[in-house]
Amino acid sequence: MFDYKQLSRIAKSPIFSTLSFAAIFFFIYADSIVSNLSITTPFDLKSNEILEARETQKTESTLPLEPNNTVPLVPLVSTSTQENVVDEEETEDPLIPPDNVSREERLVWFRRKLPELEILQSNNLSQKFHGRVLEFFNHGCTVQFYMTWFSTAQSHGKREFLAMETLFKMHPQGCLVIISNTMDTKLGYSILKPILDRGFKVLAITPDPFLVMNTPAETWLEELRSGKKDPGYIPLFNNLSNLIRLAMLYKYGGIYLDTDLIILKDFSGLRNSVGAQNIDPVTKTWNRLNGAVMIFDINHPILLDFLEEFATTFNGNKWGFNGPYLVTRVIERVGDTPGYNLTILPPKAFYSVDWNKIHRLFRKPTNEVESRWVENMLAELNGGETYALHLWNKRSKE
Repeated sequence: MFDYKQLSRIAKSPIFSTLSFAAIFFFIYADSIVSNLSITTPFDLKSNEILEARETQKTESTLPLEPNNTVPLVPLVSTSTQENVVDEEETEDPLIPPDNVSREERLVWFRRKLPELEILQSNNLSQKFHGRVLEFFNHGCTVQFYMTWFSTAQSHGKREFLAMETLFKMHPQGCLVIISNTMDTKLGYSILKPILDRGFKVLAITPDPFLVMNTPAETWLEELRSGKKDPGYIPLFNNLSNLIRLAMLYKYGGIYLDTDLIILKDFSGLRNSVGAQNIDPVTKTWNRLNGAVMIFDINHPILLDFLEEFATTFNGNKWGFNGPYLVTRVIERVGDTPGYNLTILPPKAFYSVDWNKIHRLFRKPTNEVESRWVENMLAELNGGETYALHLWNKRSKE
């Protein structure tokens, strides 16, 4: 329904041919990039047109807790929790289905694999999910962030650390919850130790089916766990991430981030917002949204709409159908419904570089055109309207 389209950028000035992605890291850690930043221009939901710049308001529902510097950072895994964490040798991800099989064959495979899919099970550790989250958020969080990680702990690497480091550079009193059964282990916390040792608040936590209880997705998960729901050929962890980000935002409120983002600006002024990935260069209306960054109040009605859409239209055979396409479909239908008060931020907020151009930031420019493109992109990233740069790991690692 929505094809990936790109905005054409007109090169304006030359640049040294040796300038490359390393320059972005210089800008990230330079103090100038985070000082005197302007406010991003939002869209009108009904017409999909860009509005005049205005500041989104900071509210208690977005920022439920004030920082309390007198409260020491409590251990992120209690002694009783650590006793339940037993590290085992990590194996290949069982959530990736075999290729070139029929729906019936895939369901047979999935039912056979169900006992191995710990992420779908409830156990002594996961059942403490709600209490651990509430305890964590009760220690001076100015902003609540969430990420998901369903790969092995060993694969949590430099890019993911860059996302965390830049997040805490912009939000030193923020709290980050990583929903992950692999990181909620002794091995996972040893990987996070450099961040924790600097006094930043990070909680890796094993998810529990509690997350979707009393939501439209509860029946969907029950069918999946019983082997009645076809997960599709797309790796299940992708769609579990799509589901869990929606459920976390609905039950706790805050900001969801993909792990392949470089944070460039303070998010705390944003409320009930998502970003447009593409806009039409002629009509200036958005034609694709994305869920790599989502900012919502607790119990916001759009989140229930997202969860219902996920449960009723789930398709595990179409890439993005339950993610960015879902967000786009639902918000198109909602429009300016009273009580929603949504803000659609322009592509430069989170998606200045589209997925089919991101590789240009990871190689040395080979000609004048590429050099001008890099220069213009760095100027845009340093222009004060970009909150984060999405690295599109699947593409930029190729």
